[in-house]
Amino acid sequence: MSADTAAAPLAALVADRVDHRFKGLPPDADGLSVGELAAQRRNLFTDGFTTPVLALSAERLTHNLELMETYATRHGLAFAPHGKTSMAPQLFWRQIEHGAWGITLAVPHQVRVAREFGIDRIFLANELVDAAALRWIATELAGDPGFRFICYVDSVRGVELMDAALRGSARPVDVVVELAAGEGARTGVRTEAQCAAVADAVAATATLRLVGVAGYEGEVPDADPGRVHAWLRRLTALAAEFDGAGRFKGLDEIVVSAGGSAWFDAVADVFAEIPELSLPVLKLLRSGAYVSHDDGHYRKLTPFARVPEEGALHPAFRLWSQVVSRPSPEQAFSNAGKRDAAHDLDLPFAQVVRRDGAERPAAGIEVSGLSDQHAWLRTAPEADLEVGDWLGMGLSHPCTSFDKWQLIPLVEADGTVVDYIRTFF
Repeated sequence: MSADTAAAPLAALVADRVDHRFKGLPPDADGLSVGELAAQRRNLFTDGFTTPVLALSAERLTHNLELMETYATRHGLAFAPHGKTSMAPQLFWRQIEHGAWGITLAVPHQVRVAREFGIDRIFLANELVDAAALRWIATELAGDPGFRFICYVDSVRGVELMDAALRGSARPVDVVVELAAGEGARTGVRTEAQCAAVADAVAATATLRLVGVAGYEGEVPDADPGRVHAWLRRLTALAAEFDGAGRFKGLDEIVVSAGGSAWFDAVADVFAEIPELSLPVLKLLRSGAYVSHDDGHYRKLTPFARVPEEGALHPAFRLWSQVVSRPSPEQAFSNAGKRDAAHDLDLPFAQVVRRDGAERPAAGIEVSGLSDQHAWLRTAPEADLEVGDWLGMGLSHPCTSFDKWQLIPLVEADGTVVDYIRTFF
């Protein structure tokens, strides 16, 4: 990857000034650079941070990066984690340093962010038909021979639009036919015959190059291990069928890609069964939520719960808020709400209470709702909670946790803030 290209924009992040744009940071840090503030190694709880503040565990982040690197290597998978989860170039580079082939993204803006920070292998898990975006991609490809870009195609009409926008381009855009996960699934071609028609449309252009097949098993209707494995075998059979028909011409490898964060064990199983094709196969896994994991949705769905011998991801986020109202023994309110906490899949989970430097489990405390700037807390009679206490909450769904924070403290277990992670949503 282009580490030298990334150096200047990453250095600019460190040089950026701390000010009102970044919530939760100490007011007396205004005017410091992010790097200067990080060098002070302030304590999250005693050195001026204001609530609400989202913290990312340094130790747990490293554990998760190492675990998925080991998992992908063990199963012979290339790894392009989905960058839409964090949209944090610093984390993109941590993932690449831990063996990632490249970064998966979803929309043109995200590709522009990744390119700004030197990412030169990008898998766009979407069909791209925006003419302005396609022309920009063509310019990037023309100007950087080392840039590898792959995106979905899932319709003949999409191929026609892409071809019209790309005519005259110096390099063709690499595409994979997206196989839908079934009727009612999100995007993708519904049948193998339709996949062949899309592949034929690609072959008829000079602007596109068919390099493989892909899809997202997380959209399999009524997903269970049997249904997910069956759909993945359809995907790998499609790759073999295309190869047998001579559809992959002038390539060094065939791309076969799948993998969200709930079924990557099934992807590993089925991709291991891919028969020998005419070219080497890039078996590309795209799981992204692992980087922070969570305390709800993915904690329940992660394949590591099904195959514990492979290891375990650790939830790395904790949202700290402060109790600002205790109107009755059954109710309290803290100062973090929908603007601060993921809430599209599950409400936050009350985990710990801090008072006078001591931390204890949040026994008898439940988050029952969120307003824009308040968490509604249901408190049992035994709950020991006072105005002024800090409440640490776990979150569900990393993708809607990162997007609420522009600058996230990276915190060691003792509360020392060692870095700040910048996001671009």
